[in-house]
Amino acid sequence: MDILQCYHNSRLLVDWSDNRMWFAVASIIFNPTFWNIVARKEYRTKFITRMFKGNGLYGCYALAATIFTLGLIRDALFKYAVDSQPKAQCMDHWFLQGLAYFLFAVGNIFVLSSMWVLGVTGTYLGDYFGILMDERVTSFPFNVNDNPMYNGTVMIFLGTALWSLSPAGVYLTCIVHFVYRIALKFEGPFTTDIYIKRDQDRAAAKKAPATHAKKQTKKDL
Repeated sequence: MDILQCYHNSRLLVDWSDNRMWFAVASIIFNPTFWNIVARKEYRTKFITRMFKGNGLYGCYALAATIFTLGLIRDALFKYAVDSQPKAQCMDHWFLQGLAYFLFAVGNIFVLSSMWVLGVTGTYLGDYFGILMDERVTSFPFNVNDNPMYNGTVMIFLGTALWSLSPAGVYLTCIVHFVYRIALKFEGPFTTDIYIKRDQDRAAAKKAPATHAKKQTKKDL
């Protein structure tokens, strides 16, 4: 049976009446919604920083721990849903299983190398706490993929779904991809604005001493 035939035969092998599927969907949608809302509120009000007596670094670590924990819960719900759904035996094909291993491996490389390069604060929204990077990261994996964290995560989910012979897992992966694309529409421009404001403030700070010096020279004359 070829892969196209497998798709047509297995695409309906999803039990949407299973609550475990909807718990997984809810977690997939909730996580990026949560961290975007909380991070923006932190940027505007510093409410997390105030919880830690003005220490933005500790506040960022607390949010990082929360996001990481929510990610573990989402992954567990995804796997729980996948394991409870019907299997498509036709997906036990050498190409699809090879693709599963490839996606899982490359996805983990993207995610782990991104975290290594960015560090905790770069990975977990330190920008919103005023912890900004000096310059844009252009080394691997960012030199081969603009959003290696998100794209790597999608690859891991898809690899898991294929390896598990799960059409439901493929559908859930599509939801992950769609939700992340929406999240990027909000995160990208907002983060860019943070750095633009930082650069404007730096430029203004450099101009201030020069302007003061000119005024002082005029007074001396």
